[in-house]
Order: sequence, then structure tokens, then C-alpha cells
Amino acid sequence: MTNINFGRVILGGLVAGLILNIGEFLLNDVVFVKQMEELFTRLNLPRPGGSFIAVAVGTTFLVGIVMVWLYAMIRPRFGPGVKTAIIAAFVMWFCVYFYCGILNGALFGIPTNYLVIALVWGAVEYILAAVAGAWLYKE
Repeated sequence: MTNINFGRVILGGLVAGLILNIGEFLLNDVVFVKQMEELFTRLNLPRPGGSFIAVAVGTTFLVGIVMVWLYAMIRPRFGPGVKTAIIAAFVMWFCVYFYCGILNGALFGIPTNYLVIALVWGAVEYILAAVAGAWLYKE
């Protein structure tokens, strides 16, 4: 119980990252597509291109791996299962999604109602990703 199975961390993390990437695509290119276009127009910026998308997708897979690694690290204290996966999800959500969301919302003048929708969306997305990744993790 003291050794982390890094192969399973990678496997679960890639699945978690896939779920996060799908969630981010749906949020930004389906749910908020009109608002994103308005934001880029207001800021006089082009829509993100292929290189940004590649970096974002790759980094999001890394977030999934770190989330499952966090799950593996806290599992001995909290026990295996959904509760521990949700704890890992909320830690990652707070450190990545909440922090950046609040700062970007203040910096770019994102309306509060959009910010709240995005933060709730992210919490659900992170929970689903963590539970799926944790389900694949075995010591």
C-alpha cells in the first residue's frame, strides 16, 4: 500500500485527461461558443489556432495524470473509492479551475453568471474525470 503504481496512474490519468478535454471542448466550443466569439472580438484577438489547442490538450492530459497521481497519494489516508476521487477532484479543481477562472474572470471582465456556469461545469467535469481515473487505478 506504500508503492504507487505509476503505470496505472498514467492509464487512469489519460482517461481522466480525455474526459477533461471533452468537457472543455463542449464548454468552450458548444455551450459558450457565442460568448467566446464576443470575447475575442472585444479583445481584438484571433480565435485560438492549432498550436494553442495542441498545448491546451496536452496540458489537460497532464492535469488528468496529476489528478490520478494525487488520488494515489491520498488513497492510503482516505481509502480507495469515489469519496477519495472526489477529494482529489476538488483539490485539482480549486488549484487549476477555480483559481484561473476567478483571475481570468476579473482580468477579462467575464460576467458573473458565465463564470458561475463555467465553475460548476468544471467541478462536474473534474469529478467525473477523477472517478473514472481512480476506477482504473490499482496498486
